[in-house]
Amino acid sequence: MREDVHDNASQQAPGALRNLVMVCLGLTSVFIAQTMLLLAVPLRALELGASPSLVGFVLSAPYLLPLVFAIPLGGVVTRLGPQRIFFIGASGMMLGPWLSMVSPTFGGLVATQVVVGLAQVVMVIAAQSVVAGLGRGRTLERYFGWYTMCLSGGQLIGPLMAGHMIDTLSMSWVFATIGGLPVIGLVSACFLVDNTRRAPRTPRSLLGYRAQASLLRHNSGVQMSLAVTVAVLFALGAHAAFLPVYLEELTFSATLIGALVSLRALSAMLIRPIMSRVIEVMGGRSRTMVASVAAVSLGLMFTGTTGNVALLAILAVLVGLGSGLSQPLSMVILAEHVPAEQRSSALGMRLMGNRGAQVMAPLVLGMIAELVGFTLTFLLAGGVLLAALAVVVRLAPAFDRAERDNASPTG
Repeated sequence: MREDVHDNASQQAPGALRNLVMVCLGLTSVFIAQTMLLLAVPLRALELGASPSLVGFVLSAPYLLPLVFAIPLGGVVTRLGPQRIFFIGASGMMLGPWLSMVSPTFGGLVATQVVVGLAQVVMVIAAQSVVAGLGRGRTLERYFGWYTMCLSGGQLIGPLMAGHMIDTLSMSWVFATIGGLPVIGLVSACFLVDNTRRAPRTPRSLLGYRAQASLLRHNSGVQMSLAVTVAVLFALGAHAAFLPVYLEELTFSATLIGALVSLRALSAMLIRPIMSRVIEVMGGRSRTMVASVAAVSLGLMFTGTTGNVALLAILAVLVGLGSGLSQPLSMVILAEHVPAEQRSSALGMRLMGNRGAQVMAPLVLGMIAELVGFTLTFLLAGGVLLAALAVVVRLAPAFDRAERDNASPTG
């Protein structure tokens, strides 16, 4: 019965495919630039003589302001409209790297990171708002699957481009190139159509922290989305930060370490276009959420217990498949369970949770790793995710009822 209702709810907005393609082009260029900076910025900081703690501060700079201002920035997206935000965000993504050329100092690097951090978060909120309005039901699941797959592709391409350019060009040319890539986002914004060009009149009372707190207290879809995305990103923070160090301790080669890290990203990218089919096979969204969180938890917990390459590859694939499903599905759930006028602010709240997890995971688990070693750290991170899984299972009945109400043509 639920699948029939879900099929009835599968709708596509006018101009949906065109807007999806433009958003994917623009955001892929932005994610290529952002992941190139992940490699270029610390190397540039080391060239300038930075200490490890100063490198850490420079690397954390993009996340600090979005952590505080993601919800108000979501309100800005609502008031100005996604197309204008695309122009502003792409301009910021171009300006940020060029600041390091104008001012080749620590101050210039920090300015680059701060500008890029703010520009990227508003573009991501705007992009997710556009995709969220393109359809419902399975149509929306497919669109978010393709959208997140394109971003994963950008995250794979960026480090490869940056590594090659850093080896063959001066750092100034690297930053100049990174600043030029987001022009693709600037151009793609010109081709957005329909509602992306209009800013709806929305009362400020629906856009602030209090309104989002109310959604979080009373909306099971928002609760499910945030619980899953924050927990999984906390776990991914542990996996990304400590897997290379752990494998280096096992005397793995850099090539093998890179292959295992890329395997997780590749698994996440490949599962996303078929997300809608996976949800159907699993028997619904709540079951898929539970399975995806369980996959990441198990993959993470056992990573620190083995040095076998084949088993580590299987665990990396498990983490990749779980995260590849949970992140786009959490966006779909949030999009369908929140009124359209609050969607951008709610997506901002989700990003605020994401940034908090990304900042806290390396700091907290890094201190734990110094005390108890990597095996127990991976077990502990997986245990935190299991605790979140218990919350997801507890939310599932109320969430399923809300899903049926949302999908019903008369609901």
